[in-house]
Amino acid sequence: MLLEDYKKYISNIIPLDRLLFDSSMKLHTTFKIGGTADIIALPSTTDEINLLLKSALDFSIPVEIIGNGSNLLVLDGGIRGLVIKLSANFNSVKVKSTAISAQSGISLSALAQIAAQNSLTGIEFLSGIPGTLGAAIYMNGGAYGMEIKDVLQSVTAIDQNQVVHFDIKDLCFQYRHSVFSDKNMLILDAELVLCNGQKTEIDQKMKEYSISRRAKQPINIPSAGSVFKRPPNAYAAALIDNAGLKGLSVGGAQVSEKHAGFIVNKGDATAKDVLELIKQIKEIVNIKTGVLLETEIRILGDDKKH
Repeated sequence: MLLEDYKKYISNIIPLDRLLFDSSMKLHTTFKIGGTADIIALPSTTDEINLLLKSALDFSIPVEIIGNGSNLLVLDGGIRGLVIKLSANFNSVKVKSTAISAQSGISLSALAQIAAQNSLTGIEFLSGIPGTLGAAIYMNGGAYGMEIKDVLQSVTAIDQNQVVHFDIKDLCFQYRHSVFSDKNMLILDAELVLCNGQKTEIDQKMKEYSISRRAKQPINIPSAGSVFKRPPNAYAAALIDNAGLKGLSVGGAQVSEKHAGFIVNKGDATAKDVLELIKQIKEIVNIKTGVLLETEIRILGDDKKH
């Protein structure tokens, strides 16, 4: 009853065309896996976000924050409570000289394109990563030897219903980790400082990255990107490949035959399939190499279906 009361309440906060009730998370993740979420809200302003967070607290409704769901596995029971989705609904950008200020929901590819259009170099490496700026900051995302921390100047977030400002030195960046990985905060926006460059050179570098990704990664099959973190002095994909695990399947989940660091959804995979496959990969790689792989993807939701 409390949830139904909350649904009625937030219908007065967020327009109904940006509220989804009992929506399948298969529609909100690149893995195309997951049960239903009780409520998905797509706020477009900081005020709306604040109202959602405060009202959820008042009604004792649990809250999860997602971007476009590209590094995410939602369990088969779905997500209870409120999901705040910050994606295309929260993606404004301002460019001033060599600085770019952007809301957390902007896609990394769109951000890289805007930088290129303004002849700004430094984030070409982001152009093919299928995530949002907020997600990249949350996990210090990166590629080709670069990470978001290398271009980040500051971040604004909400912490316990207070808007807080972080300078780069306060963000505790490590490999696939930031201060946000340990605290329940919502990233609102960030400022990046880039360098002036030649647009033709920037475009060429982005084109080369795109060609490389298409050649090496299974970008046309649903996945959540790289499943495992890079272990010290090794590469997860190489360890999995050398263990002979390419093509290994559990149900509809399969170790990509193109890139062993990816698990792909062959069409009907469940989260249970993926978790069992992850377990098998970890066990076999550990037995053969002594390395215990650590998952990189974020796992949300309930095991049991409702």
